[in-house]
Amino acid sequence: MKLRLMLWLLGWMLKRALRRKPRFREQLAEMRSLDWGIATEDLSIARHYRMTPQGIQVGAGLPVDLDLELRFDDEATAIRVLRKPTQQAFLDGMMAGKVRLVGDSGDLKKLQKLLKHL
Repeated sequence: MKLRLMLWLLGWMLKRALRRKPRFREQLAEMRSLDWGIATEDLSIARHYRMTPQGIQVGAGLPVDLDLELRFDDEATAIRVLRKPTQQAFLDGMMAGKVRLVGDSGDLKKLQKLLKHL
C-alpha cells in the first residue's frame, strides 16, 4: 500500500513541477518526451508515466511501449531505493539483483536529471 501511494504521489509531483518549475519544463522540452514506468517484478504494483512538454499522463500498469522500466524485486526494495533515488542506490540495487532496468540506461540518466527538479 505504501508503494502505491508513493507512485501516485510521484505522478502528482511531476504534474506540479511541469506547471510550476521552468527548469523542469526546459529539461523536458529538450528530451521531447519520456515514457517510463515503475513496478515490482511480479507486476502486482505498477505505474507508468508519459511525459511530454504539453503534459504528463499517469496510469496504472506497464504498457509494452515504454522507453524505460524500473523493476524492483519487492515493495520494500522499491521504497528503499525510491526514497533516495541516487545513481549509487540504483547501481547497488542492480549489483545485488534487486533492481532491474529494462530499456536504455541513457534514459535513466535523463530521468534522474528531471527528478532533481521536483
